[in-house]
Amino acid sequence: MPAIGRDDVARLADLARIQLSDDEITRFAGEFDAIMDAVASVSEVAAQDVPATSHPIPLTNVFREDVVTETLTQEEALAGAPAAEDGRFAVPQILGEE
Repeated sequence: MPAIGRDDVARLADLARIQLSDDEITRFAGEFDAIMDAVASVSEVAAQDVPATSHPIPLTNVFREDVVTETLTQEEALAGAPAAEDGRFAVPQILGEE
């Protein structure tokens, strides 16, 4: 992979509207090179027969099974409401519409 030099870092900072000092540009150029080397080493190891993964450890669903059960009737749901109108919850008007 090509190295990322000071000019590249300065250009990226300019595009991102980030003001960097000369010392920061030099430091970031070195850090970007280290990152690029790490990506290159991973790319060398990755083979076509290795499936892409998002986690190194298999994940399992920790949620309970979705089971259909009895639900509240409309009257039961509205029984605890502070206000109801025409079988619906009544809430304060906020948009100025009828």
